[in-house]
Amino acid sequence: MEGITIGFVLSGILIGLAIGFVLQRGRFCMNTAFRDTIFIQDQTLFRAYLIALVIMILGANGLKDMGAMDLFPQPFWPVANILGGYLFGLGMVLAGGCGSGVWYKLGEGQFNAVVAITGFFVGIGATTNGILNPVYKAIRGIGVADGNFSVPIAGETFPTLYNVIGSSAGIKWGIIAAVVIGLTIYIFKENPLKVKKPNKGYAWPLTGVLVGLIGIIAFWASHVWEGFPRGLSFTTPTGEIFFTILTGNANAKIFPMYDLGPFKITWASLYIIAVPLGAYISAKMLKEFKWKVPPVDELLTVFGGSLLMGFGAVLGGGCNVGQALTGASTLSIGSILAAVFIILGNWTMVYFKFIKPMNDMDLD
Repeated sequence: MEGITIGFVLSGILIGLAIGFVLQRGRFCMNTAFRDTIFIQDQTLFRAYLIALVIMILGANGLKDMGAMDLFPQPFWPVANILGGYLFGLGMVLAGGCGSGVWYKLGEGQFNAVVAITGFFVGIGATTNGILNPVYKAIRGIGVADGNFSVPIAGETFPTLYNVIGSSAGIKWGIIAAVVIGLTIYIFKENPLKVKKPNKGYAWPLTGVLVGLIGIIAFWASHVWEGFPRGLSFTTPTGEIFFTILTGNANAKIFPMYDLGPFKITWASLYIIAVPLGAYISAKMLKEFKWKVPPVDELLTVFGGSLLMGFGAVLGGGCNVGQALTGASTLSIGSILAAVFIILGNWTMVYFKFIKPMNDMDLD
């Protein structure tokens, strides 16, 4: 373990402040983005997510090929990616926010975010180190041969979309071009260039652009100062910061840890605690900060949903940001599969929690 540097501290804190500020200013919660596509047929935040994804696909892969950083696609655990993603999608509807959403909403003064973050950690900790660990290991092992870290595709242990065809630069960028063009066509069905600035906050196209740019910077900064290009994520950092607070050790399994006095911390521990502060600054500027305490029964639902989020995120290899944005930008098949099932889980719970009760009321 090594001592931290000024660059380590500043890069982590500044990226956390920036992403928290942008998430709050753009009201960018991916739970809302996925939910609204079927609940109120509003795809604006979903398109913002796709803008961020397009920018990160191009930026991350471009930086890798220029030699500025490495990329490590997520492993492929078919059953775990599917089940974990689906459970996370169910849980974030009950929790009232995704992995990133609950952190930035804390900066707005929402007490349910405190409960959600706590439940998220408990779910993470119980899965990585506690009572749910045997279940996690059993599901992760389904379909994985002894000695292999994941299920290989076309001989690749960490398979990407282009690995199915080949690994040459031409094939890789051909696949990237096809994905980016397809997503861009979908984005421009609601022309982002003609969107008017709202009275408060950021319009959805600007939000998507800023999230994408911060995501690329986070890839590069974590490569330079942490020594591993993890980029933006919220599941593992949530576990790391809580373990640091409780035990003095971030308990990182993959990512490097560094000495900060008596503590063993990670780079992401710094950025994640800065996220609510960035959101707080934005909320105060917009006069939107206010402590809000919902009823107890709602808090119980939030806690249960966030527990499910924690288990699902660890099982599936990441949350909405770690898999559906950062992981998907590497074109990891495991990340894309998990992202698809996060969305499907979200839609399932939205149907049973919101749409079906409304339909039943109409029938009465």
